[in-house]
Parts: sequence; C-alpha cells; structure tokens
Amino acid sequence: MQRLFLVLASAALVAGCSALPDRSSDRRPSPTGEASGPARTPAPVSRATGQCLAELDRAGARFTPVPDRYVGQGCSILGSVQLASLPSDEAVLSVTNLGPVTCEVSQVFTGWARYGVDRAARQILGSPVRSIETMGSFSCRNVAGSGRRSAHATSAAIDISGVVLENGRRITVKQGWNGAADERRFLRAIQQSACRRFDTVLGPDYNAAHEDHLHVEGVIGTKSYCR
Repeated sequence: MQRLFLVLASAALVAGCSALPDRSSDRRPSPTGEASGPARTPAPVSRATGQCLAELDRAGARFTPVPDRYVGQGCSILGSVQLASLPSDEAVLSVTNLGPVTCEVSQVFTGWARYGVDRAARQILGSPVRSIETMGSFSCRNVAGSGRRSAHATSAAIDISGVVLENGRRITVKQGWNGAADERRFLRAIQQSACRRFDTVLGPDYNAAHEDHLHVEGVIGTKSYCR
C-alpha cells in the first residue's frame, strides 16, 4: 500500500508538470525529440491514467510516471511511464533502451513479457529470460513511406530486438528469425503471443524495415493486425 501511495503521489506531481500545446509559438523538436519553448499551461492527470498506474503497480512492474507533453505536430507523450523492470514467475526482468510508453501499452507489455516471452523461453530454450532488448518506443515520426504519424509518435509502440537468457545466451530477431530451429520456434511463439495482446504486431515477414525487430503497438480491441 505504501508503494502504491508513492506511485499515485508521483503521478499527481507529474500532472502538475503536464502541458497543453502552445499553438501561438513556433516550436522545433530538439535532437532528443522534445520540444523547446516557453512554459505551458498545466493539465490534470486523467482518472483513467491514475487507475492504470495503480493496476501497473499491482502487476509488479517498476516504473516512473513521465510528465505529459506535446512534441511537435501530432506527437505527444501522454499518460506514459518509464519502465525499469518487469516481473516474471520467479524473478525480475530488465528492459533495455526503452523510452516513454503509454500506461495501457505498458500493462500489456508487462503481461506479455511474463506469460508470453519468459515462459516460452523456459519451454523452448530451456532458460528463463534475464532481459528484453528493445530499439526504443517514443519517436516523433511518420510511418515509413507515408504521411501518417506512427504509433511511436504517441509513445504507444515498442520495437523489440531480442532477449538475453539467464544462461547468457542472446537471441535476436535479426539473427534468429531464420536461424537455429529453436530460435525460430521461440521468436514465432512470442510473436503469436503478442498478436493476442497488442493491436498491431509486425515482424520480419511483414517487410524489410522490420527484419531486425518485432513492432508491437496499441491495446487489442476487436481484432489485431498480425504480420
């Protein structure tokens, strides 16, 4: 209860730093993807975000709420967290190179890491997972070859590049997708597990741009797009 109180208190403080866009100024994204410019009007944290943070805490994830902010046209970080670690059945999983992720997607990612990734590694590869490697989350950009904003532009997507097992073995999407038999089986198993949880899942069979990672985004609704 004490930790949950601290999480919610932190969310309240973050809400005080939240921001609405100032359309009267011409802001350019910095090299880090964040906007520069004058202070903006604070916006309150939503009830849904507060509930999501509480549920994410109960799931055993370690995280820090991220201040809401708008970054360029069509890009934002709202209701998001910075994940530090995720629970497995018997240990704690670290996650590398991950930026802000919406709380809802973080919840799905937390469940998938435990039940879809770690358990598949135990069954297929004979070792639990130590860490999940990513290529990041938030990025203010369009879908490649289109004028439409990517889910990365709203911190609602994660690119997973591989895993490191407790026995030291490293499995990457780029090398393992068409690699050893057990690696191929493992990577396809976790992709199918992701397809039952996320709204969109794209892998090496989708196009060349995804040859080295699994792209997962959104929370599944009535159906998912899985390639």
